[in-house]
Amino acid sequence: MTALDFSTTLGNAWFPAPIFTASGCASSGRELAQFFDLNSIGGVVTKSVMSKQRHGRPTPRMAETPSGMLNSIGLQGPGIDAFIAKDIPYLLEQKARIIVSIAGETVEEYATLARKLRGISGISALEVNISCPNVENRGLVFACDPDASRRVIDGVRRTIGGELPIIAKLSPDVTDLVHIARGVVDAGADAVALINTVLGMVINIQTLRPHLGGKTGGLSGPAIRPIAVRAIYQVHAALPKLPILGMGGVACGRDALELIAAGASAVSVGTASFGNPTALPTIQNELMELLIAKGFSSLRDAIGYAHRPEETDDN
Repeated sequence: MTALDFSTTLGNAWFPAPIFTASGCASSGRELAQFFDLNSIGGVVTKSVMSKQRHGRPTPRMAETPSGMLNSIGLQGPGIDAFIAKDIPYLLEQKARIIVSIAGETVEEYATLARKLRGISGISALEVNISCPNVENRGLVFACDPDASRRVIDGVRRTIGGELPIIAKLSPDVTDLVHIARGVVDAGADAVALINTVLGMVINIQTLRPHLGGKTGGLSGPAIRPIAVRAIYQVHAALPKLPILGMGGVACGRDALELIAAGASAVSVGTASFGNPTALPTIQNELMELLIAKGFSSLRDAIGYAHRPEETDDN
């Protein structure tokens, strides 16, 4: 079998493999650890953590949709202090590579979270989930506002200095995603995560009212993969040196390779794990076999392959 360099980088963080968990879909990995070794995948992206404990949105919180699902969890979590005390030590015991996802309601909350994580060893990168409502601006989502996006990333970068790579998680619910991406890079982001869920709603036909307790929710699963491919392709075309953590509807190795060819340096898997808890190692193995079968000697050679000009026959 042909040797394959399967490693990848996001900023200055190195990972031996390109398949990660998706934030929110595996908490801090305990549920999946009973099915496979967390050290065997590229990394664990934790559920977005906020300053204080949150109970999340009212039920029901999930709804099945064609080729996907809607969720409206509301960033339920233990808060940063409990997360640092319990979840990070657990992941370090598992020898997992850790990407901590943080979320906030204000620019200052993001900076405070980053400050608490700054001195903790064993963290590979920070995912800054700016797809959250900005309470200082009437609930406008940070990632939908170029100025607010930049302020959040700038605040986190000033807080942590150059110690950790910053991955800005962006929303697809914008008219000019490239403009948002340029802004967060200018503010100090080392990479972007594309895409977060797509805003959607389900009406309960029995009651003729919104099914979810929070009314709207995030659409994930195979239904959004073409949106993810488009977003990754557009951002890579505009910013070819920017590492992208791709995600959105990946259910097999072929799906992962599609995102990589569009420009992703690594791929997060989320919704697929709900139906198959061994989805991540399966997808990782399938991706490796596909790359070898297609003659690649390294993952890096496949990143953005769809952007290369087609070879023409001069004869």
